[in-house]
Formats: sequence, C-alpha cells, structure tokens
Amino acid sequence: MNDIRSDDDVTALLSAPVDAETLLRLHRRLEREAERAGLVDVAYTTVDSPLGKLLLAATPKGLVRVAYASEDHDRVLDTLGQKLSPRILRAPKRLDDAARELDEYFAKRRQVFDLKLDLSLSRGFRQLVQAHLPEIGYGQTRSYRQVAELVGNPKAVRAVGTACATNPLPVVVPCHRVLRTDGTLGGYIGGLEAKTALLNLEAA
Repeated sequence: MNDIRSDDDVTALLSAPVDAETLLRLHRRLEREAERAGLVDVAYTTVDSPLGKLLLAATPKGLVRVAYASEDHDRVLDTLGQKLSPRILRAPKRLDDAARELDEYFAKRRQVFDLKLDLSLSRGFRQLVQAHLPEIGYGQTRSYRQVAELVGNPKAVRAVGTACATNPLPVVVPCHRVLRTDGTLGGYIGGLEAKTALLNLEAA
C-alpha cells in the first residue's frame, strides 16, 4: 500500500507543471555540469537574423554548422548526432562569438569572420572548395568556373556547384558569392531569396 502511494506521489511530482524560469535555471545547471565534465561534443543555439532563425553548432574545433530554418533545425541536429556525436546540448555560451560576429555582419559592421571553423562535415574536394571560399572578398562574386580554377581543377565546375550547394557553414563560408558564368544566381542551401538578400546586403 505504501509502495503504491509512494509511486503516486512520484508521478504527481513528475507531472506537476514547471515554470519556464525553473526550467531555464535547471538547463543552465545541466549545461555547466556537462561542460565541466567534458560531456558536450556538439554545442548549439539558435539566433535571430534578417533571414530568419539560424541554428549555430560548434565542436571543440570550431563552428561546424550554420543552418537556415528551411533546412529544419531538428533534422539538422539529428544529422549532427549521427555524423559527429550524439552528445549534443543547447549551450549558447559556446556560440557567443559566432552569434556576435553574425550580428555585426548583418548590421554591416563586419566584412570578415574571425572564427575557428570545423570543416569535418565535408570531405575531399568539397572541403577543399569550402576552405577556399572565404578568399572571395566581401561584396565580390566569382563564377563556379573561376572557383574551379582557384582550387586548381578548372574542369570541375559541376563539382564546385555541388560543394557550394552542400556548404555546412553558409553566410560564414560565403558560398553566396559564387554565381553561374552568365551572372545568374545558381542554387543556394538557404534558397534564392536568402542568397539575393546576402548579395544585396554586401552591395549596399
């Protein structure tokens, strides 16, 4: 009888509504303890931007993912869990620098990102292309063909297009600055509206 009453008490406690402030406090404590124990392989947060909510994720090596809302943040986190580590936690503090630099970029106070990057979500030629994209200066554009020449493989125009389309760090690694040879936009992970907005921001 006591066991039954005890179970009921525990159930009542667990199902009692918890206010948002208490949940936030508990999460911050979890975040601190997990960081202290080295249990967080991937930290993430979301930030507001003129292009909608952006998901930012980082490993100890650096910023590993920037994702638009249209990519489905839950699906992106699931993929990070599969490809990098299941030890993922919302830990905004670790993303403070990235959030601040993105704010500065969108406010036109920053033209170059100064962040450690983790390019491990890409491999081979894709990673090579993505590593070279920051060489395209703010407000400038290059064609897919020019980028292929830049990385020493002039015939790999289509592969450059694929590397840009699968860039895991849009905005920070500026694949939006790469256009088709005829000057049309080409594809973009965040959609053509977002690509146009970034190009307009940098041209203004």
